[in-house]
Amino acid sequence: MTPVKVKDPAQFGRVAVLMGGCAAEKEVSINSGTAVFKALKRKNVDVIVVDVGDNPLLALENKNIDRVFNIIHGRGGEDGVLQALLEIMKLPYTGSGVMASALTMDKLKTKLCWRGLGLPTPEWFLLKHIDDVDACIKKLDFPVIVKPAKEGSSLGMSKAGNKQQLLTAFSEAAKYDCDVYAESWVQGKEYTIGVLEGEALPVIRLETSHDFYDYDAKYKSNSTKYHCPCGLSSEEEKSLQQLALTAYEGVDVKGWGRVDVFIDTDNNAQLIEVNTVPGMTDHSLVPMAAAKSGIDFDELVWRILETSL
Repeated sequence: MTPVKVKDPAQFGRVAVLMGGCAAEKEVSINSGTAVFKALKRKNVDVIVVDVGDNPLLALENKNIDRVFNIIHGRGGEDGVLQALLEIMKLPYTGSGVMASALTMDKLKTKLCWRGLGLPTPEWFLLKHIDDVDACIKKLDFPVIVKPAKEGSSLGMSKAGNKQQLLTAFSEAAKYDCDVYAESWVQGKEYTIGVLEGEALPVIRLETSHDFYDYDAKYKSNSTKYHCPCGLSSEEEKSLQQLALTAYEGVDVKGWGRVDVFIDTDNNAQLIEVNTVPGMTDHSLVPMAAAKSGIDFDELVWRILETSL
């Protein structure tokens, strides 16, 4: 990992940690933002916390800030809307720009881009109406996982093994007011690769007793296991890191992020999604991977803030 670029915290000026928002992931964002704020305080950065609520323009008014550490997860903070506002306000901010943020917030559009680049991702079927389930079953069979296209933290996701479960899963995902799709269930092992300043962090293998790595497994369960080293050979891990970097760069993600991948029982990698504002809580994956690279939480936060320069 390259050395830090900024030595003097005064170079950052006054920093606003933006958190909260009004999306379904607000609680996670507040936890992440609080941890980031404390880290920057320990680093003697002039920092304030701003919970943007449902009006970031009003929340930022008269704050006299020089740059933004964006830690708002989900819609309104991770989807290009906030990024566009900050561009208009000429405020530097951490992470990806408008286009990459908008694109990667939509898992379906991301999968289309990856498929266009020749990158592997599971088959899927767009569910526009409850009458589409028979066509979905014909194309994908069972099991499938049903997802709202524009939510994070596994919100609204359900596994379906028969028609009735698929109908129920569609109904649940449709509550999130965005496209819903079913994706072929990948039988295999789940991995995640953090990326910081264009370099892949050590791969983490996720192990959960749940059907999949759902919201409870991510933020509440004490039984979820995080394997780092991930159990792959050195060559296999480098190959997976390179795939993650290609997927990350292919949708123009900048600064930092996280790519989620499965390796199926035939040893084929399958890209699932990319996160442009990953979690920074005590259960979060990027801080775990960074720690394996010798980067503690405070330094990680500092390095992410450097991406706003």
